[in-house]
Amino acid sequence: MPLFYLRRLTAVERTPQANRHLAYFLAFVAGAVNAGGFLAVQQYTSHMSGILSSMADHLALGGIAFFLQGLAALLFFVLGAATSAVLINFGRRSRLASEYALPLLLEAGLLLCFGLLGGNIEQFRWLAVPATVMLLCFIMGLQNAIITKISRAEIRTTHVTGMVTDIGIELGKLFYWNVSREADPEHFVRADRAKLRVLSMLVGLFFAGGVGGALSFAYFGFVSTVPLAVLLGLLAAMPVAEDLQGYWRHH
Repeated sequence: MPLFYLRRLTAVERTPQANRHLAYFLAFVAGAVNAGGFLAVQQYTSHMSGILSSMADHLALGGIAFFLQGLAALLFFVLGAATSAVLINFGRRSRLASEYALPLLLEAGLLLCFGLLGGNIEQFRWLAVPATVMLLCFIMGLQNAIITKISRAEIRTTHVTGMVTDIGIELGKLFYWNVSREADPEHFVRADRAKLRVLSMLVGLFFAGGVGGALSFAYFGFVSTVPLAVLLGLLAAMPVAEDLQGYWRHH
């Protein structure tokens, strides 16, 4: 990828195109991590709806231990989102070029930790599995908050239910039969085709990432997280390098 393109994706000055393209990369990563994580610990970690429902079921049936595991996963997702907000606001206050790159760099490092942790998951399964679930939930919360803040809540990369719902709404508008625009212009229904394309791309890339992540994990195991970490590191590299150069220049 050209350096100027990478720099634009994580620049402080945002454009709608940069937001969309960054979201495409992150949706693919989210799908891959979610699918690979399921093969590792038999639990999806990107959607809190399922975790909350599971918590309710286990609490009602007396499964306190499973309820507490779900609560820990939920709290770590929230903690990941909060950490992303802290890093972005810190970068903004400090006027860093890496305002949006810092959470990506942290996510890249955590994915490497996931790969290292996974190597011992069978040996210390009683500890490694819950720790892996919490780590993946933290990563998903961290990533979802990055694009949510960048796009001002217009785009998300792990919340597929909302995206599919919006696709359905836009399709309903697209196929709605308007009797006459002149007769009732106020109620003329028009689909947002650009939004429909973006949402379809995000869902498609999440799915493609899931297929790629599952196949990669099945064949290569936990080392399959390394390319994802490298991709995120590349996205964050340019602004972080600029900040480091500025720091050494003034010290």
